[in-house]
Amino acid sequence: MAGATTFSFRALDVGGAASAGEVEAESKAQVGELLRQRGLIVLDVSEKKSPVNIEDFFKRWQSVDMRELAVFSRQFATLVASGMPMLRTLHTLEEQTQDDAIREAVAGLRADVEAGSTLEQAMERHPKVFDRLFRAMVRSGEESGRLEEALDRVAFQVEKADALRRQVKSAMMYPALVFGFAVVVLIAIVMFVIPVFANIFKELAEEHPEEASGLPAPTALCVGVSNLLTHYWFLIIPGLAISLFLFFRWKKTERGREAWQRFTLRLPFKIGDVIQKVALARWSRTFSGSVSSGVPMLQSIKLTGETAGNVVVEHSMEDVYASVKRGGTLAGPIEQNEIFPPMVGHMVAVGEETGQLEHMLSKIADFYEAEVDAKVKALTALIEPIMIVFVGGMVGFIVISMYLPLFSIYEKIR
Repeated sequence: MAGATTFSFRALDVGGAASAGEVEAESKAQVGELLRQRGLIVLDVSEKKSPVNIEDFFKRWQSVDMRELAVFSRQFATLVASGMPMLRTLHTLEEQTQDDAIREAVAGLRADVEAGSTLEQAMERHPKVFDRLFRAMVRSGEESGRLEEALDRVAFQVEKADALRRQVKSAMMYPALVFGFAVVVLIAIVMFVIPVFANIFKELAEEHPEEASGLPAPTALCVGVSNLLTHYWFLIIPGLAISLFLFFRWKKTERGREAWQRFTLRLPFKIGDVIQKVALARWSRTFSGSVSSGVPMLQSIKLTGETAGNVVVEHSMEDVYASVKRGGTLAGPIEQNEIFPPMVGHMVAVGEETGQLEHMLSKIADFYEAEVDAKVKALTALIEPIMIVFVGGMVGFIVISMYLPLFSIYEKIR
């Protein structure tokens, strides 16, 4: 069969017995049709994995553009609300989407839905594009018959998360560029300027050996660092690369992730405070979105902890889950956990008592998103003078260190 692909399937026969196997076809829809012609009830159809090629390897490292995902979710909600059939909706979205990863995922959704899968089941095969919270909200919308409302909430959720991320990223961009440029300049001075002075010191010492008494300590330090960088760069660069690789590998482990995220919450100059507020804004927005979409409370708590992006918040939600499961309140464990300011616990308690939990969580998210904006601006204003002092101090130290021997030799020659 030209252009055929191998698919694995699971199905039930008329007697209810399970059946599984592989079949070659041009699409999942064709597989579903072939199995139905055999009198089988299709449970699942998936494409058999082929050997990984270079293109697939690099695609694994590509991240989804959150702004494109928000646009996709909003368009999806609009098309579903208009009454357009699902397959035609997915085909339209596939043609309109600009992001390659989303377009590929939508093509897979269309094929899976055409083969008989639910939308949530189809999304489960594309976890990089549709995370667990996204899928849970879609499943809730499918089960309640209000898919367009669920997709609208998903779009709002993604838009807010993307706005928060861009807000922090744009505020930190300028200090990061200035610091990076300063480091490059310092390295260039150490590797190319200091060796020139070192040769001058050597020549002067050879011409006036009776006046030479060794380099001052600051000068000797700068010359030593310069010699290290210029003569052993082939060891330093691989060493730094290996160290970074091991650090990121460690940070991906459960123990490393927990240690690193706890450390970032204690960073000085209000950096830890900003990280805490970002985590709280994301937590409250995620919790509000899952509750408003009709996701069951215990599942909402679990999803919120897993998608909060901070291990301290994740552990706190485990306590909340245990409390609610045994008939307790949400607010109790939240008020006892130090990651949550007292205001959060009080607002959650009021939301529980009045039945306005979704509204209160949304208000918490709005408050902390505004707090992040103010804190990031204050942090940027604080970091800039610190960097100026740091860079100026380093350059000044190097300049003074280079001229100290010249002054000393000049005085002795006189």
